[in-house]
Amino acid sequence: MNEKEKRVKYIRLLERFARVAILALKRDDFSAEIFVNLIEKIAKPLHECEAVFLDSAYTKELENFVNLVLVTKFDSENNQSRVELLKRANLLEKLKNTKFKKDKHKSKKFDEF
Repeated sequence: MNEKEKRVKYIRLLERFARVAILALKRDDFSAEIFVNLIEKIAKPLHECEAVFLDSAYTKELENFVNLVLVTKFDSENNQSRVELLKRANLLEKLKNTKFKKDKHKSKKFDEF
């Protein structure tokens, strides 16, 4: 398997893990025990895959989010860790959806004067 295939596989696993974790965090009937069991279940393929160097801002933040989810300990009485993870998930989605915008009509920009 060459480097590009490894990178694509790793990024897809990270995105799949993050998508499932975010959906579980956003549920109305969120339970810390169920969430921890789900994370353990979906982390198995991620641990089997070899980590690859990621260079874009989105993929680095995606990897940081996944690592944060894996190390976060949940307390059944305290909802702070869930709120923090949801905040990070929203920032991750915002980063994913940012696109560079081009000026469509550059030449007409200065016609007003």
